[in-house]
Amino acid sequence: MSRPVVIIDYDSGNLRSVQKALESVGTPAVLTRDPGLIKDAGAVVLPGQGAFRDCVTKLENYGLFELVRDKIEEDVPFLGICVGFQLLFEESEEHGVTPGFGVFKGKVVRFPHDMRGEDGSLLKVPHMGWNSLKKVRDVDLLGGVNDGDYVYFVHSYYPVPEEEGVIATKTTYGLEFVSSVARGNLYACQFHPEKSQRVGLEILRAFWAKASAAIG
Repeated sequence: MSRPVVIIDYDSGNLRSVQKALESVGTPAVLTRDPGLIKDAGAVVLPGQGAFRDCVTKLENYGLFELVRDKIEEDVPFLGICVGFQLLFEESEEHGVTPGFGVFKGKVVRFPHDMRGEDGSLLKVPHMGWNSLKKVRDVDLLGGVNDGDYVYFVHSYYPVPEEEGVIATKTTYGLEFVSSVARGNLYACQFHPEKSQRVGLEILRAFWAKASAAIG
């Protein structure tokens, strides 16, 4: 493939599980931190796990922060997962204010400590496990996803976009938060498609369809 699908390898999260999930739907994704390969990429996947600041630091240490932002601005098919979703915003309050890519206006905030469920019980943070999606609008990568489908989350922070028009799905955990966004060829989600069984594979399959069409 002359313009590869790349998964950004910056030592954040279980990158191999993302690669295996993409391969299972036919995506020949390359796990790499090679700047030349990333620069030539026809599609980009940015996973992420752990603290926002640590992810920014790792991207900067590998010389990839500006390069990834440039690829997003090229409007190549892009999939951001978990912290790879949060990084698209202007800043995060996790461990002090840390700037992100600033692709979307808004900031990343923590779930309140005193959230309660419908039965009045105190909710644990991080939000971990299966939860449902409320589709806000139809986007390409959610074509095989139904309103109310369940996906897998592990997070204590979530983005608050200033632009309502980019919101693709919302999810409720004590409060309603934005669980995915989409604009142009970009789709990013707080949940983990690679851990979300059928629904996750539908999203990854749709991403590969978009990527293969763009690569030609």
